[in-house]
Amino acid sequence: MLSASAMIDGGMISGAIGAGALTDESLSAFFERDAIAVARDLLGCHLTVDGAGGRITETEAYFPDDEASHSFRGPTKRNGAMYGRPGNVYIYRIYGMYWCLNFVCHPGSAVLIRALEPETGIPLMMERRGTDRLTALCSGPGKLCQALGIDIEINDRLLDRPPYALTPSVPVPVVSGKRIGITKNADVPWRFGIQGSRYLSKPFR
Repeated sequence: MLSASAMIDGGMISGAIGAGALTDESLSAFFERDAIAVARDLLGCHLTVDGAGGRITETEAYFPDDEASHSFRGPTKRNGAMYGRPGNVYIYRIYGMYWCLNFVCHPGSAVLIRALEPETGIPLMMERRGTDRLTALCSGPGKLCQALGIDIEINDRLLDRPPYALTPSVPVPVVSGKRIGITKNADVPWRFGIQGSRYLSKPFR
């Protein structure tokens, strides 16, 4: 059940940091929606992986009928986690080097977590990333996964299971723009960020 300080308002769950992590029914209610709505509402949420993490500042939405999505050609061994329950984690590798973290909405739809404002476990994140610049720790999906220690070993599990915890946020000012690093269906404005944040992969134009 939702905590007393969180609520569902028109399908959106909101609640101040400290309201308690999303679990069970609240996790399903948050993610079992259109990926664009989820991508916007994830902004400001507090994500931790084994205690290291912070506030989500940038996201991208993907759909099954979206040529840029891994689910566009249907289920495969690689993308199987995209067809899990709402709130499932889908992790994949790009360029043979970097991991990317995604949260499942409706089956085959997901939100890529592009950037985060570090808040907890910062010394460990700095050690993993080899930098003490706060704005560079999680300023992109690959950097974020490196900082949080994310790899394929923690793929395909729900966000209310260790090592993950996701706490809802009050609404934040949102800016949108074209997605980054793709060639197909690249013009849709499905990248979202916290307006004015310094902790982004790239500025919004």
